[in-house]
Amino acid sequence: MMRRSLMIATGSYLPERVVSNEELSTWVDTSDEWIRQRTGITQRHLAGEGELTSDLAIKAARNALDMAGLEGEDIDLIVVATTTPDDTFPATATKVQKALGAFNGAAFDVQAVCAGFVYALAVADNFLKAGQARTALVIGAETFSRLLDWEDRSTCVLFGDGAGAVLLRSTDGGTGNGWGVLSTHLHSDGRERDILYVDGGPSTTRTVGHVRMNGKEVFRHAVSKLSSVIDESLDANGLKAADVDWLIPHQANRRIIDAMANRMKLPAEKVVVSIERHANTSAASVPLALDEAVRDGRVRSGDLLLLEAIGGGLAWGAGLVRFGVPALSDRAGSETAREEVAPIA
Repeated sequence: MMRRSLMIATGSYLPERVVSNEELSTWVDTSDEWIRQRTGITQRHLAGEGELTSDLAIKAARNALDMAGLEGEDIDLIVVATTTPDDTFPATATKVQKALGAFNGAAFDVQAVCAGFVYALAVADNFLKAGQARTALVIGAETFSRLLDWEDRSTCVLFGDGAGAVLLRSTDGGTGNGWGVLSTHLHSDGRERDILYVDGGPSTTRTVGHVRMNGKEVFRHAVSKLSSVIDESLDANGLKAADVDWLIPHQANRRIIDAMANRMKLPAEKVVVSIERHANTSAASVPLALDEAVRDGRVRSGDLLLLEAIGGGLAWGAGLVRFGVPALSDRAGSETAREEVAPIA
């Protein structure tokens, strides 16, 4: 019987400091109107002095554990997606492991920039399906503000800091059939590396550089590649766009989000959008948006979620997830099944 990874809980954390477009316009030559029209962003959260990526990740993880009623000792796999680790090594995931007391398995980082969470989800899902772990903590966490050139208005207005987490629990099938992570689909194309990158790192310079981006090219590739991987994920599961309850996209740019929703013919009320308040938090953006929608009651057990993201590399991917924990029915998606699901919180 095929193992599945149930997505049983979510968590998130945002730094306390909020920077509005108006405040940002006092630092760099820009305006609230200019930022809103081009991105949909109105504010972003920035990590405080001394606040590390691991700090954000740990707080998001604890919120997810609280939702699930689990302890750190229940976790046997931690995968952290981040472009902004605390140190060159060891992995930021090991700091999360220590803080949570989760010493029953492995902890490591995954780096795929804005697509990082989807990559980390795929890695953890495959560990659980292979029987190498039972309960996985998957985190996207970034202090992306530390990579920004605050004199470059084409990039510094786009990003923020934050963390989001999900808990996966393996099941041997049975009542879990049709639930959990249905499939993940990953792609990359190193030929497009130069349209979005950071000009620095341990192998090339003594210091980390800044984000460099060709915005028009990134937009063009995002629309085409995300459209393709969305079709791939739906086709792999014999589903149509109309079957999706929620599109939870990477929060990079409101125009890209709208383009994906329009292509899928999804109404606005089926798309989770948090970019106006969070900005682009890179690997954290998808789990941040997901946790917000779970906690405000939009996403419920039994809902079919389509997650998608693209980032530097280029790297992109998508995942289909039937969220929550089934009860005694495997009739996923039916009204009866929705009524019988066990509560998440």
